[in-house]
Amino acid sequence: MKSLINRIAIALIITSLMSVAAFAKTKKETVTFLNDIKVNGTVVTKGVYDLKYDDAAGEITIARDGKVVARAAATIEKRDQKARKFQFRSLGSGDDTQLIGVTFAGADHNVVVGNSNASR
Repeated sequence: MKSLINRIAIALIITSLMSVAAFAKTKKETVTFLNDIKVNGTVVTKGVYDLKYDDAAGEITIARDGKVVARAAATIEKRDQKARKFQFRSLGSGDDTQLIGVTFAGADHNVVVGNSNASR
């Protein structure tokens, strides 16, 4: 009887860990920056990058050829309706353009870039 209870307990633990992993989502999109853009202070030169948002870590990473060039904390902001397509938002102009957020196609929320310092 004790062995059966242990097996049930282990099965419940494994199931609960798997469900937590299922809720953590990573979204990825290829983005082309037509001009240099700052991501929390780190300058990302114009070009094609992989932009990834990790829901569990609350972090956006921007990578080129598999190498992370910028990383920033991010938060979620609810939308009224689902987004039709991927969008990124910036603020400023010229050398002072900063990434302030992204929205993934089909998402019911915006990802807002935080004010913490970016790292390489």
